[in-house]
Amino acid sequence: MAIDWTEIFEKYKGLWVALEKDEETVIASGKTAKEALEEAHKKGYEKPILARMPEELVAYVGCEL
Repeated sequence: MAIDWTEIFEKYKGLWVALEKDEETVIASGKTAKEALEEAHKKGYEKPILARMPEELVAYVGCEL
């Protein structure tokens, strides 16, 4: 099932986020993955999911040449 990160993207553009296992709940964020991970660890999360939100959404359509 697809997960809609639209709200996460809007709030955390260009930042790293640490997510809970549900892949939708942001528990920490930072300019680097290390910052987001350290903040998550301080909150008691040992193995959060890390993802970087892009600065902007760009459509990509690929094809074989």
